[in-house]
Amino acid sequence: MSLKAARSFIERNDNFLLIAHVSPDGDTLGSCLALYEALLQCKKRVQIACEEPVPPLYSFLKYSERVVNLEGINPFDSVICIDCADIRRTGFLQPLVEGAKHSFCIDHHETNPHYTDEDWIMDCAATGEMIYELIKDMGVALTESMSVALFCALSTDTGNFAYSNTTPQTFEIAARLLECGFDLPEVNRRLFRTVGLKKTQLIGIILTRLCLYKNDSFGISQLHRSDLAALNATDADCEGLIDYIRDIDTVEVACVLRESNSGLIRVSLRSKYDFDVLNVVAKFSGGGHKRAAGCTLDCSMEQAMELIKAEVLNQMGE
Repeated sequence: MSLKAARSFIERNDNFLLIAHVSPDGDTLGSCLALYEALLQCKKRVQIACEEPVPPLYSFLKYSERVVNLEGINPFDSVICIDCADIRRTGFLQPLVEGAKHSFCIDHHETNPHYTDEDWIMDCAATGEMIYELIKDMGVALTESMSVALFCALSTDTGNFAYSNTTPQTFEIAARLLECGFDLPEVNRRLFRTVGLKKTQLIGIILTRLCLYKNDSFGISQLHRSDLAALNATDADCEGLIDYIRDIDTVEVACVLRESNSGLIRVSLRSKYDFDVLNVVAKFSGGGHKRAAGCTLDCSMEQAMELIKAEVLNQMGE
């Protein structure tokens, strides 16, 4: 499928539900919010849903307060999953995907298994790049708020344009967005220069529990539900914690395991150079990218630590 298929899906359907993935990040939310505003301009009926609330970090984005969970409601006519690498990433909204009359997925994860009726899967830095091209192809006027949302998508998924997935096209789109006149220093401050107290405390826990292996090239740590409860922290406060391990000079592979409210263990893996973390999570039905991937394990934290540690060290040659 292609950009043309995405535009056609929008043109011939109505009553849309845009779904952002669980543990929502800047790409899924920025992409959803930009497309939401574009569909409003096209006089389409549309809502946005996510299993979890919008993290405070992204609450400054226009229409972020309209993101709801919609658990247990009747299916929509048309569902678009945005940046959801597989159907499990839709969380408890999965029945709405399966029950929709028409479903589409717009995503940039190469492991996407094509779980909707139609899709547009493309290898690029962020799903926000695809949404930008779609909005442009729809002939919709790009507003300042849409530009901020898409800039959020691009900048967060590329580590503020520092990761290896950043391409000339990423910068070209960012330049077009900046032409809309939004306050770049203020957006940058909100996204990258503001850290809440609870997240700062979680960083301390992560680093205190850090274990290093293979000449300090593999770092792994863990967070329990009780840690978040003690601080009255949320899943949103956990975003980006893994970066503090990956940024250690000796570390090539970083991993954080986090116990969810349901007791499942969410595993996040990152690498700097040549190590393919996608090969690790593939062993556990996970997905993502070569240098950023994840999976979910239904076991104890201790078992999850041993499983991931063993697989990473095995693939590192130990």
